[in-house]
Amino acid sequence: MMNKRKIGSVYEEVAREYLIKNDYEIIQSNFSCKIGEIDIIANNEDYLCFIEVKYRDKDSLAKGLYAVDKNKQKKIYNVAKYYMLKNNLNNDLPCRFDVISIDGDEITLIKNAFP
Repeated sequence: MMNKRKIGSVYEEVAREYLIKNDYEIIQSNFSCKIGEIDIIANNEDYLCFIEVKYRDKDSLAKGLYAVDKNKQKKIYNVAKYYMLKNNLNNDLPCRFDVISIDGDEITLIKNAFP
């Protein structure tokens, strides 16, 4: 049995491959700071995208998307703000928060998942 971190790494790689096939340019994986972590940062359609990856096995009752609640969204938003500040990115740069949910064999990508 794999531990959660190892399982997460495997499915983050699956997510990266899926994103690349869907015209995302991966900039960074696992950006972390004291506040938290963003799984994937990428460019897509002139947006800087901050992407949360969630995995649930096929027997799970709830889809991974439901794990990105208001608290998680706020944390991702704050880490994204820190990333932009740290990398001297202009606040006018169009940004988007996407969620990729891997539920068993099914992959769902939600662009602009939260404001």
